Amino acid sequence: MSANAMRLAAMATLALLGGCAASIPAAQVTRFHASQPITRGEIGIAPRDAAQGASLEFENYTMSLARELRALGFTVAAPSAHPDLVALIGIERETVLTGPERSPVSIGLGGGTGGGGVGIGGGVSFPIGKATAPEAVRTELFVQIRRHSDDSALWEGRAKLQARSGTPYASPAAAVDKLAAALFRDFPGESGTTITVK
Repeated sequence: MSANAMRLAAMATLALLGGCAASIPAAQVTRFHASQPITRGEIGIAPRDAAQGASLEFENYTMSLARELRALGFTVAAPSAHPDLVALIGIERETVLTGPERSPVSIGLGGGTGGGGVGIGGGVSFPIGKATAPEAVRTELFVQIRRHSDDSALWEGRAKLQARSGTPYASPAAAVDKLAAALFRDFPGESGTTITVK
């Protein structure tokens, strides 16, 4: 292989890797707590909204959260158990437009009349075809750790990301998996500060 061919191949590989890295969205994370140690012990996982907990998708969310809690030293309780600590989960997802709506084709009509040194001009523009705009899926994960014995909130956090529709992180399972990892990074985190986790 010639030197030029090798250089072109290397450039193509770097471009491909750069494109892959760019397709992984960053998560915005905010945590709140009273700066008091949270004793690692048995903890349950429950939906903040009971209706959301009835979905099959919630089991995937629970698995993502359980993995992170175990890595922090918690013991995840069985669904039938009633430990003193519980992690309440909330998930919100919405499809958003990431740019202004545009029509693929626009036709402008203009005209003018004049006489005797006086001119009048006008123009009309209207779109043809279906209006299009890039779409993205925004996913937000909310987790609050509460203690049953005194009904106190010990810690809570929110993490959100936005991924272009059709990409891997636009799916709920992949998005929540990434958000759970970002949310519990350096637990408990600095209270009241928003960070970006790539």
